[in-house]
Amino acid sequence: MNKTTITQTTSRWVVFILAIGAGFSVASIYYAQPLLPLMGADLHLSIEGMGMVPTLTQAGYALGILFLLPLGDRHDRRTLILIKSAALALFLLGCSVTGQLHSLLLASLMIGMAATMAQDIVPAAAILAPEGKQGKTVGTVMTGLLLGILLSRTVSGLVGEAFGWRVMYQLAAVSIAFIGVVMWTVLPRFAIHSTLSYPALMRSMEHLWRRYPALRRAALAQGFLSISFSAFWSTLAVMLLERYHLGSAVAGGFGVAGAAGALAAPLAGNLADKLGAGKVTQLGAALVTVSFALMFLMPAVGTHGQLVLIAISAVGFDLGLQSSLVAHQNLVYSLEPQARGRLNALLFTVVFIGMALGSALGSKVYAVAGWQGVVALATVCGAIALIIRLIENARVMAMQVQNL
Repeated sequence: MNKTTITQTTSRWVVFILAIGAGFSVASIYYAQPLLPLMGADLHLSIEGMGMVPTLTQAGYALGILFLLPLGDRHDRRTLILIKSAALALFLLGCSVTGQLHSLLLASLMIGMAATMAQDIVPAAAILAPEGKQGKTVGTVMTGLLLGILLSRTVSGLVGEAFGWRVMYQLAAVSIAFIGVVMWTVLPRFAIHSTLSYPALMRSMEHLWRRYPALRRAALAQGFLSISFSAFWSTLAVMLLERYHLGSAVAGGFGVAGAAGALAAPLAGNLADKLGAGKVTQLGAALVTVSFALMFLMPAVGTHGQLVLIAISAVGFDLGLQSSLVAHQNLVYSLEPQARGRLNALLFTVVFIGMALGSALGSKVYAVAGWQGVVALATVCGAIALIIRLIENARVMAMQVQNL
């Protein structure tokens, strides 16, 4: 694939299709969250059983990033995207017809693994971008991905309440099959950049993890923020139903508030250029912590005030989490530019391990300590992430002083 082909191929239409593809694919791992009460009533699940659905989905995504994403370095990304889209559509359809918990959990795990096609689409956009427009192109696709994460809850909540949770999964399967075919049609073939065997690719990732302490600290901090994020969203629908008798459509509606915060997150890139990526990670972690702590004020206000507090918190912590993620990616990518794909895989593996832990811990804490327990869990994890970033900043500053 030569430069002329790249320039001709990368039209606004192709970028738009890639953004839609990234959004639809990553949305697949979040559709379940507002639908958990409906799934629980249909399949007679406990709170812990409902919590296992997003837990297995996030775990599958983490496994897919770790074990499938490196394949993009040695295989045509166009082919990988087609295979994953076909698999994801089949798993979503299978989930829609399941009648018991075990098959639901297995389908959820496989949905998570196949949904990693989103992480194949983003580097594909960077490769196709014309010289000097990589940032703009990737930013556009990342906006689609972020909207998919947050608006997926709104869409699934509305569709689930109107037609049932199974219809939502069937519509999701159709959307993935359609966008997969479209991407296969508009994308060119991609050059293969590595001849390493699969075992060698995996060993190189272990080497990168051991070599860069900054990578480990960035992944750990973002992982704790992910625990907070996932604990909130995995229990919100259950809490709204039990405490306020509100359905899945309202739970999904809070995704709109979160989207407002996430759409402002691209500004974190410009802020990182001015203040430094390390400073932005601190600000992001601080915003997450404060936003969750704000919900401790819920008992002091009325019902409407409590719902407003939840919405304000959703805007704040989504903005903080996404800003921190953008800054952490900048930090990690700068460590070894020629290994960005594998560095990205390592970072996001820990991120989605955090997501899976958040779902599991959130449902267990909610069952024992209620909503205030979930708020406490999210606030503490945000504070731990902030402490990690403050310690890292102090370490960097100490090294700079020594080098003077």
